[in-house]
Amino acid sequence: MMTMIRKGKRLASFERQFLRDSRLPYSKALAIFTALWQEAVDLGKLPPPDPMEGIEVDLRIARILNSCLKSSLQD
Repeated sequence: MMTMIRKGKRLASFERQFLRDSRLPYSKALAIFTALWQEAVDLGKLPPPDPMEGIEVDLRIARILNSCLKSSLQD
């Protein structure tokens, strides 16, 4: 039988403490990002051959999401 984890005070306290203790300095975060970017370049995944490929889909999704946001704010 599965039990559901409820967000109690103890869990919220743990989350706050975890976030407080796990922050990275900017220099370390930048080093990680740079290494991941370089790995993607080495694997041939970045930069994309055609950066504009799929832009129509992205724009269509953005329009839909923006219209949903506008209509929900009017309610």
